[in-house]
Amino acid sequence: MSSLLDVPTRTRTAVSPAARLRTTMAAVRLSIRWFGVRRSLTVEQKARAADTFDADQEFLSARKKLVDTAHPAFKAVTAIRNRAIQYWRSMSLPYPEAGIRLIRQDQIEAFVQKLGEFQQELAEAVQTLNRHYYELKDAARQKLGDLYNPADYPDSLRELFAIEFDFPSVEPPDYLQTLNPELYAQECQRVHERFDEAVRMAEEAFTSELARLVSHLTERLSGNEDGRPKIFRDSAVGNLCEFFDRFRQLNVRSNEELDRLVADCRRVIHGVEPQALRDSQALRQHVATELSRVESVLDGLLVDRPRRNILRRAR
Repeated sequence: MSSLLDVPTRTRTAVSPAARLRTTMAAVRLSIRWFGVRRSLTVEQKARAADTFDADQEFLSARKKLVDTAHPAFKAVTAIRNRAIQYWRSMSLPYPEAGIRLIRQDQIEAFVQKLGEFQQELAEAVQTLNRHYYELKDAARQKLGDLYNPADYPDSLRELFAIEFDFPSVEPPDYLQTLNPELYAQECQRVHERFDEAVRMAEEAFTSELARLVSHLTERLSGNEDGRPKIFRDSAVGNLCEFFDRFRQLNVRSNEELDRLVADCRRVIHGVEPQALRDSQALRQHVATELSRVESVLDGLLVDRPRRNILRRAR
């Protein structure tokens, strides 16, 4: 399924990046429901703590931890949440409204399927966690001492963890056009400005991420430690390759300089295996030198970014 994101440059010169975002992307929101594992101390408990340190109670803030979040069952639940958030972010672009990002419309089906898998994994992990719940409460009772309060603990954890998502509309409601045309026009302008901002945020995010990845790999490939080449993980190369794929999928072609830098960087490491970099000092030096050139230009983009943003808003 093609989209305006895939249309050749010569056929889409009249379409602005913001317009491409608006017509090819959808807003997606990820919501997390989670058991709060910390509670504030009561007034009496805070007073006792203040007395211990001869402190003023009004200037003291204290909380207690209800369960051991390092327990394997709790860590398993947390890991699923983190993976779901990471996937949501990897499939989408930022949007200037808290909790909302933009996803390609032709990727919605895959997104829904994957989130369904995360939801199922979470449900199973929470069941396992719930089987350890008595064990966790008993450990907390011993560690919290007088701070332990049975009322802090629900009967079950099953309904306290959830990963949910929806696709909220970010467009002005149609009924407003008839009800109040002037207000509708204002809302249209507001949405237009938000998508302009989304383009800027996408450029900024891509530039910062590429600069971080290139800088890390260049640092690992350059120089020595104790007379030997620095050690680097395969992921230092793999993460760049993953970035290229994501950039190809989500790039809105709003910054020709950034497009060129990504292409240069892709060319440098195309077909280069991590082990080959370890085995060949000449290849290692060549890649490091080429990436250093990309890095210097990226640094310039990052330094110039505030001025570039001001100029864009002034237009």
